[in-house]
Amino acid sequence: MLTIDATCTNQPQASASANKISAIIPARNEAECIRFVILSLLALRTQGGQRLVDEVIVADNGSSDNTAQIARDAGAHVVSVPQPGYGRACWEAVQISTGDVLLFIDGDGAADPRDAESLLAWLVSGAELVIGVRQNPDPGSMSAPQRWGNELACFLVRIIWRAPVNDLGPYRAIRRAAFDALDMRDRNFGWTVEMQVRAHVLGLCVANQPVQWHARLAGRSKISGTVWGVVGAGAGILGMIARLWWRERRRPVNESMSFRSKAVVSDVSKIVR
Repeated sequence: MLTIDATCTNQPQASASANKISAIIPARNEAECIRFVILSLLALRTQGGQRLVDEVIVADNGSSDNTAQIARDAGAHVVSVPQPGYGRACWEAVQISTGDVLLFIDGDGAADPRDAESLLAWLVSGAELVIGVRQNPDPGSMSAPQRWGNELACFLVRIIWRAPVNDLGPYRAIRRAAFDALDMRDRNFGWTVEMQVRAHVLGLCVANQPVQWHARLAGRSKISGTVWGVVGAGAGILGMIARLWWRERRRPVNESMSFRSKAVVSDVSKIVR
């Protein structure tokens, strides 16, 4: 079921698109999958026949295979991020991106690039952050510990912040102005939950859009593929929830609501082609 945060009341406009879109792909040892993801994104077209995604940026997070070269050959810009960290890879890619809108998607092929249009449509109609919700993941696409950890983290966010969070899926789109206002600090697996909690606290218009979720095309998951991957991701997410709780307790109320009160929201007409 599609849900929206309290501040977001518009409906998505499927026929419209944003002014300039940068796709951000954090990747580590995804040589068997990255080409498909990049080419699929670049193949997306608006109703006017123009590219939906203007640039694809791959953050090569210390790959030991030829992920970076394959990404370049497929038409992506590649930034090398040798120090491990999911959030760090995303952050570094954002720093060299030029789009007004940031589309985050993993490089393993689990997310369907064709769902990007429905995510981006929300931004045209006024949303500032859109989360791709994995409602019915394909068998084998998420391990049992992943599902339980995701549900626990979402439950905690709903209890602590009363935020309508149903999934911490990595497939998401956000306006750059909104991203800049979030003051993102996590550089590991707490990246996704930090983005959603901070967006809620600042009163951003947040939409949840159902997306398809498949088993990865090839290779082994950096999270569910190993015991330490599952433990590390879980600890990172729960640790970030604890830090956010403490940070928000110490933050002045007027600072928490500054984004909405200062009307940083971009005029929707500026991002329509």
